[in-house]
Amino acid sequence: MPNKTYNVLVLCTGNSARSILGEVLFNALGKGKFRAYSAGSKPAGRVNPGALEWLKENGYGTEGLRSKSWDEFAAPGAPEFDFIFTVCDNAAGETCPFWPGKPASAHWGIPDPAHIEGEEARRAAFNKAAAQLSRRIRAFLALPFETMDKDVLKQKLAEIGRIQD
Repeated sequence: MPNKTYNVLVLCTGNSARSILGEVLFNALGKGKFRAYSAGSKPAGRVNPGALEWLKENGYGTEGLRSKSWDEFAAPGAPEFDFIFTVCDNAAGETCPFWPGKPASAHWGIPDPAHIEGEEARRAAFNKAAAQLSRRIRAFLALPFETMDKDVLKQKLAEIGRIQD
């Protein structure tokens, strides 16, 4: 399936920072082979200003980004996902909606930069979160997942989720 576009959903409870970064980074690094979305179980209702700032400073577009509920993607007519990643520990432990198509999933926990106090510390936390996500997404993109056995893929996705610095 050389021309297939894979749908990815990045989940976090508030869908305001880490999952938004994941959505944008997957779309950018996936270069058209991936279409990423993000959502949360209890959306904050706005994208965190620190996430928007990091994205703009690093040359990524922010137009159209919004904090949204995962219910939006469990509704009829929503995209069918090939991969789902949780990026916060709360979302990983929650009962998710039913996702048609049995997407491959993994927990890629990233410390939350949104609640860091102090301008310098907050910027550093967003830099670290984005760097961790980028490393994991690049490792994922390097996998020959189209030809991998589901059990091996699940193991590799879990390994990628443990990549730190």
